[in-house]
Amino acid sequence: MKIKLIIADDNSFIREGLKIILSSYDEFEVLETVNDGSEAFKYCQNNQVDVALLDVRMPNMNGVEATKLISEQTKTKPLILTTFDDDEYIIDAVKNGAKGYLLKNNDPERIREAIKSVYYGNTIMQDLVLDKIRSNLNQSNRSETKIDTSQFTQRELDVMSLIAKGFSNKEISKQIYISEGTVANYITSILAKTGLEHRTQIAIFYITGKVD
Repeated sequence: MKIKLIIADDNSFIREGLKIILSSYDEFEVLETVNDGSEAFKYCQNNQVDVALLDVRMPNMNGVEATKLISEQTKTKPLILTTFDDDEYIIDAVKNGAKGYLLKNNDPERIREAIKSVYYGNTIMQDLVLDKIRSNLNQSNRSETKIDTSQFTQRELDVMSLIAKGFSNKEISKQIYISEGTVANYITSILAKTGLEHRTQIAIFYITGKVD
């Protein structure tokens, strides 16, 4: 069975170029290309779409707004394709349910693998994008978390704090002297308590105190 895609981008050159490239892969079927987030959302409402590739800067409804509606009201998984000029949208897109966040200048194979990974339930965040998220969080100048700490153990709070600073599981394990497996268990517990889906959302939650 092919992975069913739509492409939303107000730049027709990019939109049609992606369609040609992705249609060349046997595992994909590009159902439609649309010009804005509103059209993308309406299409996902009325059709079975597996993954929606969304630009962020679009008329009528941007990719962040479309991501929120698509995540909440359809079974489609949103994957953002962006440029560094779109920095201000990154955190909102992640909070609103984006399952992937990639730069447009990736080679086709990288985009292909990202789509497949998102389809199979994973979250894809390119390293450069994660660095930008961490930078934005650091620039917030918040020295203390705003979350309600009562629902978490001290170890869970320690893990969240280090995630927010950009530490990997291996780095966290060295910082607080526990195994990587134990770190993973704490992250699973945090996700269960908060209803979040991945570590980038944990970082944002720890800093802002908001789940959505």
